[in-house]
Amino acid sequence: MTNTDAHDFYLGDLIERGGVYHRVAGDNPPEILAYMAMSLPELSGTDRAVLLKATLEREVLMSTGIGRGIAAPHPRNPVLAEGSQPFVALGFPAAPVDWNTPDGSRVSSVFWIVSVSAKQHLSTLSKINFLCQQEKILSLIKAQASKDEIVAALLEAEKTWTAK
Repeated sequence: MTNTDAHDFYLGDLIERGGVYHRVAGDNPPEILAYMAMSLPELSGTDRAVLLKATLEREVLMSTGIGRGIAAPHPRNPVLAEGSQPFVALGFPAAPVDWNTPDGSRVSSVFWIVSVSAKQHLSTLSKINFLCQQEKILSLIKAQASKDEIVAALLEAEKTWTAK
């Protein structure tokens, strides 16, 4: 782990833990998330089906499409077991999908946020919003770069950001 505060992980660390998935199959948010759920690394103390169900229930309440081709789905309430590690899974759909974004863009980048608390979720969402406005990060996301490239760029940007 890069950061010493257990409740404030770097986004790069969260994606390193959750993974990056290219050519995610699916024509809509439920199909995209189902594919990603099956691709996730082993989830200690958390059932993939429970995570998927909770995330889809949240999506029904209001779209998690945030614009600029990005969605940030998440369960409404934390679903991780006590002591589990939060993560962000980054998926790139095989073809952009309608995710009901405020700007009408089709989603080509999905940041699935799985946190241990509401505070950590909001912090992670804030980081995604801020970092995806930086040209270097946005370019890598749009190019569907490798996990290593994305994580390295995020960690570099976050270290610069938090040093200020």
